[in-house]
Amino acid sequence: MPSRRDVLLALVPFGLASTAFGRAVAQEVEVKGDITQETLLNAEWITGVNLDQQQREAIVKAVQTKISALDSLRQVPLDESMPMALAFVPLKGLQRPAQTKAATEICLPATSTIAGRPSDQQLAFLPIFEQAELIRSRQITSLELTGLYLDRLKKFDPVLKCVVNLTEDLAFQQAERADREIELGRYRGPLHGIPWGAKDLIAVKGYPVTWGIPARRENVADRSATVFDRLEQSGAVLVGKLSLGALAMGDEWFGGRTNNPWNPQRGSSGSSAGSASAVAAGLCGFAIGSETLG
Repeated sequence: MPSRRDVLLALVPFGLASTAFGRAVAQEVEVKGDITQETLLNAEWITGVNLDQQQREAIVKAVQTKISALDSLRQVPLDESMPMALAFVPLKGLQRPAQTKAATEICLPATSTIAGRPSDQQLAFLPIFEQAELIRSRQITSLELTGLYLDRLKKFDPVLKCVVNLTEDLAFQQAERADREIELGRYRGPLHGIPWGAKDLIAVKGYPVTWGIPARRENVADRSATVFDRLEQSGAVLVGKLSLGALAMGDEWFGGRTNNPWNPQRGSSGSSAGSASAVAAGLCGFAIGSETLG
């Protein structure tokens, strides 16, 4: 039987967990053991909240997924002899390296698989280590690479539907700074000047973080996620917030379905649909996704 806490956690992405509506839904689910659209309509009537049909369907799906996941966990037999998981050891005998190299000490191949300056098409699909060497040696600039990827994002997004919001102004500021630092000999490492995309559950201050649902479309973040801060410290250049299935499930979001660049008749799976589609289509050097239930 789901607890009130379980239901409220599932309502957090909708911004409803701390409201009277959220408490009303949690109370009824705790009593009945399930959630339906009728549950939400009752809570709306009591609290004066008005949801649309798409929002109701998304909330029901999110809470049911949460309940199902918890039920699966509760099927695992655990008795008092089972010790607590105080350490994670993925492989028996695995040991931590004696010393970890700093990012600037990582050895990158100095040679490219392409002779001369690559074409824009070749450059878009080069692995990061080759792009990094071209930028470090100033054969290309971060501004050039950033402009290339922003143009490709604009060109191919109408088909792929992988972009929630471009971060064009921020990208050019970060790229200009990267080029200036590299010119002065202040090379931060292999991500310095490399354009990347963020799954749109990663907060970036001043930009919306939508979770793929209409209710959060204008939800502007007032601070940035740690992963963004660390990539910014590495000199990486954010070119866009990329799509994810609504509430990090599947590839359907309020902008439509994110598509597979090699077969646009098929979706890009999910929930990191936009990150996968954008990298596969050569629309950014790399992207960050996430795995919620793994």
